Amino acid sequence: MMRNGDFHVHTQYCPHGSKDTMEAYILRAIEKGLESLTFTEHAPLPDSFVDPVPNQDSAMSWTDVDAYLADGEKLKQKYKDDIHIKIGFEVDYIEGFEKETKNILNYFGSKIEDSILSVHMLRINDEYVCIDYSVDEFERILSLSNGIDSLYTLYYNTLKQSILADLGTYKPRRIGHMTLIEKFRKRFPTATDFSSLQKEILLLIQQEHLELDVNTAGFFKDWNENCYPPQQLIYKAKELGIPLVPGSDSHTAKHIARGFNRITI
Repeated sequence: MMRNGDFHVHTQYCPHGSKDTMEAYILRAIEKGLESLTFTEHAPLPDSFVDPVPNQDSAMSWTDVDAYLADGEKLKQKYKDDIHIKIGFEVDYIEGFEKETKNILNYFGSKIEDSILSVHMLRINDEYVCIDYSVDEFERILSLSNGIDSLYTLYYNTLKQSILADLGTYKPRRIGHMTLIEKFRKRFPTATDFSSLQKEILLLIQQEHLELDVNTAGFFKDWNENCYPPQQLIYKAKELGIPLVPGSDSHTAKHIARGFNRITI
């Protein structure tokens, strides 16, 4: 049975999102009849990591963390009789920055209740790239790799590393948008069937007792038009007993619970 909530939601503190306030997301969730809402703003990146996207706006600023947490606590109290709210982060797994990420989690981990671990950044040779920034950037990334199949393999292997990484006591318990690498799949189709590698990842998630983000944002990406992960992998995860957690990945209040009617979990 689907949990009656949206558990992957961003806020005005996201530099590449909208200016919709946290309260606007809450009001929209109540309007849609949700019982739960989890804010998962992009956690600050390690100080020593250079954000590879042009505007360096992948994550929230350290200067906004206290305000984000304070706003969340205030709104939890204000709407406690209407909806169950949790405050957390979407944390980037960046290969080679495990220690720094662990330090970040140790810094704010005791203050948060729910978080997601995601792979947006890949290391190709000595360069870090962001795979979901734009179709043009994805094409450039392909030129750095040995083709689309090699890039998919690198992504899934990095995802495996994230699942097994020692990120300390406050490591997020949910793996975000497992098939994000497919964001531009219709523009750059693969010749390889990655189902066995995907199932290997699900077995690791099961082994580590983690949850899976069922992320409906992919339905609304022009070059994807599918859930992250797609329905057949959702069924496989369910067979394995992996907890499935729906998330819209909303960056604007009107997208709360968008696409939830298109998945079965």
